Amino acid sequence: MVQAYNFLASWQLFPEKGNYEYGERPKSGIYKIESAGDRKELSISHNWVTLENQAFTSQYKLIADGDLNPFQNPDLADQAQAIFIDSISFEIHFYKNGQVCLHIVHEIMPNGYLKITQQGTKPDGTAYTNSEIYHKQLSVLPYSASVAGALIRPTEEGMIKHKALTAMEEQTNMQLDQIRKQIELLALQAQEIQKRKDLSLMIYNAKLSFKPNIGQTYYLYEKKDESFMLSLVAPKEWGHAGPFKKFVAAVRLLADHTWMEL
Repeated sequence: MVQAYNFLASWQLFPEKGNYEYGERPKSGIYKIESAGDRKELSISHNWVTLENQAFTSQYKLIADGDLNPFQNPDLADQAQAIFIDSISFEIHFYKNGQVCLHIVHEIMPNGYLKITQQGTKPDGTAYTNSEIYHKQLSVLPYSASVAGALIRPTEEGMIKHKALTAMEEQTNMQLDQIRKQIELLALQAQEIQKRKDLSLMIYNAKLSFKPNIGQTYYLYEKKDESFMLSLVAPKEWGHAGPFKKFVAAVRLLADHTWMEL
């Protein structure tokens, strides 16, 4: 089963890259695909931990010959069909009562990551699609990761590297997330400053018949000749017919001499 060799590995989840329409988003996970002895038999195990630190595991075997074969867990499916499309993609169809109840697509992406897409039906009958991205774990595979690869034995050095890689990814992902949040905050602050600047330019180009005081509320109007006027008089104080075309905004002068819309 030469086409399976690219998939025979232990794959670690990128939790932030997944898309989930059904079920809980995991915070970590391991997806392992192994040869089960028979050249056409695969063993697939999946372990994951939820955001609430609940751990789950599933494991099953498949005969990957493209035919329908009995499935060992009748609660999930009666039959299963594993089809290798080519060396970078294979699909699993789970059947129950003659109907496909779950469809799983495995695809090795150009960057070497493994994308797993699950398509099924929720208990209420609506369809869902979940997708996950995994990267291949390093130096902890008990088998070759390619046709020409040497047999890899679990070693203390490999486990140390794996733990270090996991810790590195967790730390860098956390730092990148913090930087993204800081960038988003700075972008919001920049938008607010630009908004105050635009409003201030409008007010300083308006007609002023008094000296504004910091912290006091004023009212900006557009006059009938499309110029602007700043006033101490609120719209309701003018009565029905004020000397303006429309009310623009209530504003306040800040200590840096910019104006803020209230």
